Amino acid sequence: MPQIPLIMPQLGESIAEATIVNLFIAPGDLVQADQDVMEVETSKATMTVTAPATGRVAQVLAKLHESHPVGAVLGFVEVTTEEIARVGLDAAPPAPGEAAAPDAPPAAPMRRKVEPTVGGLPVPANAVGASYISPRMKARMTELGLHAGDLAGLAGSGAGGRVTIEDFEKFIASLEAKKLTPASTMRVAVADAMRRSWTRPLATVGLPVPLDALLAHRAASRPKPGITLYAVRALGIALGENSAPGGRLVGNRIVHPSAMDVGFAVEAEEGVLVPVLRHVDRMRLAELLPRYNELMDLARQRRLPADATGGSIATVTNFGTFGLTWATPIPLPEQTLVLGLGAARKVPAWDEAAGRFVPATEAEITLSFDHRVLDGGAAGRLLSRVRELLGRPAVL
Repeated sequence: MPQIPLIMPQLGESIAEATIVNLFIAPGDLVQADQDVMEVETSKATMTVTAPATGRVAQVLAKLHESHPVGAVLGFVEVTTEEIARVGLDAAPPAPGEAAAPDAPPAAPMRRKVEPTVGGLPVPANAVGASYISPRMKARMTELGLHAGDLAGLAGSGAGGRVTIEDFEKFIASLEAKKLTPASTMRVAVADAMRRSWTRPLATVGLPVPLDALLAHRAASRPKPGITLYAVRALGIALGENSAPGGRLVGNRIVHPSAMDVGFAVEAEEGVLVPVLRHVDRMRLAELLPRYNELMDLARQRRLPADATGGSIATVTNFGTFGLTWATPIPLPEQTLVLGLGAARKVPAWDEAAGRFVPATEAEITLSFDHRVLDGGAAGRLLSRVRELLGRPAVL
């Protein structure tokens, strides 16, 4: 009898995986479409996985207390061909080399065990197909954790260049001949964020900012704030004065943010985490510093609490720590803006009073933005305001 897979669904915007905490089914059980078959726990909530169709449970691959990524196959349900047609799904393809006997169950797919990770992933890791990909191929791609972007370089042999299931299987087989290393859950999440962000028209503007006053203020402070924190505070003040640049375009309306919550990028093992400081327009630099240092340490340990991630309207990233003077970072999918900081360097600056050039410390700052929400003029004015505030660190 044909079988269809039970798939770990996308359970939330920032959820990449979930842990099985309860199994409500066993092989041989009858299930109805949309019946709860297992309970899973994420970093944010406990939810249920439902049966995609009415039938009999053939296999349960999921195990209690085991973590599975979004898109993983958790089991199989035997269904009739009429039920397959009713719900619009394809049966699971037989394993390579397996005889296509009508009653032969498919071999369990190869699954890489996923160790549970902490919350704080900036984005969800999900797999979606494209409209030209058949339902059967979508199911196969979901089993393997792939999406249409992974097939961008694959030439299709079907009508109109359509990628057939045969093209896909040949492509997968060819990968086995190459060196392969597993991608972490976090790396997949970051990749998915960049893919979704790039569906928008993005642009970047930049300005040089003098840093001597800021560095002198930092040297006199006890404890010393990080350079990134100065930028977070300056951006929060600028957006607090005019929230429109931090809004999101939804349909034909700009949705203004209700709070100036700004994230900052922290490099962690195999990826980037974005902890969030709340209400940065209302809190002075000295008030933000303890929380900033705490979140920085937790992010590096990949132990961010749930209330320290998500919901931010912009991100600050200090790519100058890698020696870069200029870059075009990409905003997260749920954000319109990302402010970038370049490496500081000594440059000649004209001293009007002395009538000569003197050495000064300067860095480039960039603002990457969703061009649907902002034009170059508005982005330039926002960046100029941030530059002005960074030149007056006492007001931060």
